[in-house]
Amino acid sequence: MDTLIDAINSLIWSKALIGLCLGTGLYFSIRTRFMQVRGFGEMLRLMFRGRRSDAGVSPFQALAMSLSGRVGIGNIAGVATAITFGGPGAVFWMWMVAFLGASTAYVESTLAQIYKEKDDRGLYRGGPAYYIEKAMGQKWYAWTFAVATVIATGLLLPGVQANGIATSMQTAFGVTPTVTAAAIALTLGFIIFGGVRRIAHFAEFVVPFMALGYIVVAVAIMIVNADRVPGVIALILRSALGMESAFGAVLGLAVEWGVKRGVYSNEAGQGTGPHPAAAAEVSHPAKQGYVQAFSIYVDTLLVCSATAFMILSTGLYNVVTRTGEKLVEALPGVEAGPGYAQRAVESVLPGYGAGFVAIALMFFAFTTIVAYYYMAETNIQYINRKVHRPWLVLALRIGILAAASYGTVRSAGTAWALGDIGVGLMAWLNIVAILILQKPALLALADYEEQKKAGLEPVFDPDALGIRNAGFWRRR
Repeated sequence: MDTLIDAINSLIWSKALIGLCLGTGLYFSIRTRFMQVRGFGEMLRLMFRGRRSDAGVSPFQALAMSLSGRVGIGNIAGVATAITFGGPGAVFWMWMVAFLGASTAYVESTLAQIYKEKDDRGLYRGGPAYYIEKAMGQKWYAWTFAVATVIATGLLLPGVQANGIATSMQTAFGVTPTVTAAAIALTLGFIIFGGVRRIAHFAEFVVPFMALGYIVVAVAIMIVNADRVPGVIALILRSALGMESAFGAVLGLAVEWGVKRGVYSNEAGQGTGPHPAAAAEVSHPAKQGYVQAFSIYVDTLLVCSATAFMILSTGLYNVVTRTGEKLVEALPGVEAGPGYAQRAVESVLPGYGAGFVAIALMFFAFTTIVAYYYMAETNIQYINRKVHRPWLVLALRIGILAAASYGTVRSAGTAWALGDIGVGLMAWLNIVAILILQKPALLALADYEEQKKAGLEPVFDPDALGIRNAGFWRRR
């Protein structure tokens, strides 16, 4: 079974997908005139503007829901894995994916806002399946994405997060995986059976504090190792560009693992971010596009970088080639994953480091599982639009509880491979779609900027822009 999983993973994550992720980000950066740079101030301004309504959440709540999906085990274990198999240079390529991916996040999130609708409970719903059907007119493609997303976020990806929680809790506190599985199932069940409102409030409260606390500790570690930080930055750049002789053998792997783990972590182009983006109450789709673009910076340039600097500044990492040959063995006996970050923090905060990382990862990973449920449920709602099948939501809830519980006891390698398959499949389907459907998002950006330049508070009129099938906005 493991051989089959690895074969499927290698097929999906071929060089074609890696090139597609980077190329799409570069293309949208050019088409939007690098809105992720010139619009940075607007991202910050819009983040706290607007309020939730009976139908939707506030822009900040949507951002928090999105970040709860982006900031997960990939920010700790994923970074360690990328460094292990791609060398320190993988961190540079994670940064590159984040910088370019911010424009991709804008496009997909704005499309989700343009083509959102209300479900049978009067709540906003949207995402790739919705904009594929309405803008492309290809229901079979929309259904393919919806089914793939339910499988990926409902069954494949939760196991990765749960496995990371179990591993770190066992390392730090000696908690057995079965106890962790029971705790995850009970807490997760309470939240997901509470509906979208409970998910939004949970994310709004937990995500900012967990991310800020983790970054503060990372900064403290870098201050303690301040003399090593310039060398770490130089090492990352030399390794990324093949100028570091010790890591020359893994130059190609640096790009591969940096992009793979970058996409896994920040999810730009994957098609997950548009789901919470569509739930926001805004007067113009581009507003939430700006906010969602900022989430990429928080995830990778802040949280992932914090993990990378903790590991590299303390020298606690291994690097291996594709054949398994170890180039560096600074931390023998510890597999790539949470253990690296735990030992790195432990070296500065003896007796507390492993526990701190375990608790941080528990919050990171658990909020991600909650976000995965929301995304899967949104696609179940899409499938249920014409023929109501209430049993599908119940089946999803049972399925994600079972997947998370099972993930705590299966091997980390299998969990990551299944997660990569889910991420890769969604990325293929969504990136192809947004490349075809980019025009409405670009028109919305130009319209927003023109109205701002004229001193107006931007409002959206799809008919004036020639955008069809944006039914929700015509009724406003």
